[in-house]
Amino acid sequence: MNFENRNYVFAGVFVDELARAGLRHVCICPGSRSSPLTISLARHPGIQTWVHLDERSAGYFALGMAKSLQEPVAVVCSSGTASTNFHPAVAEAHNDCVPLIVLTADRPPEMRSWGALQTIEQQRLYGIHAKWSVDMPTPEMDPNVMAYVRSIANRGYATAQMTPEGPVHFNFPF
Repeated sequence: MNFENRNYVFAGVFVDELARAGLRHVCICPGSRSSPLTISLARHPGIQTWVHLDERSAGYFALGMAKSLQEPVAVVCSSGTASTNFHPAVAEAHNDCVPLIVLTADRPPEMRSWGALQTIEQQRLYGIHAKWSVDMPTPEMDPNVMAYVRSIANRGYATAQMTPEGPVHFNFPF
């Protein structure tokens, strides 16, 4: 398969940098909009994937794994209301100082706020429960954007581990 479109390249660069920073485990809740992240994570040789059909269960599985391993674990889902099901685990990660990396897919900015079904505002979705929340830029093949994506991935992984440890959220406009 050749995934040389901008969404897959963008996601691949982000995932590669997370793995380089130390990410070893991710819980995936499959969905069409999150496919660039899911496929990039599944194809990375240094990352073990755990597939869950229920976002709430995946959030708690990732939380328990991060707590047990004492290292950041990521969790990924598609856009819209699916992402709200991570909120209980994000809140608990915040309260218990557990490094969780939350990756949500979203619609691009031009497709937001016009009443499509199952859509919500996802920017800063987890409020005070996320140590840091980033609305990622629209995927582009520009080298400067790719350098930014690498730096943001690295910063996010490091932020999740900084005392007090806690969750970080990346929202991807695919």
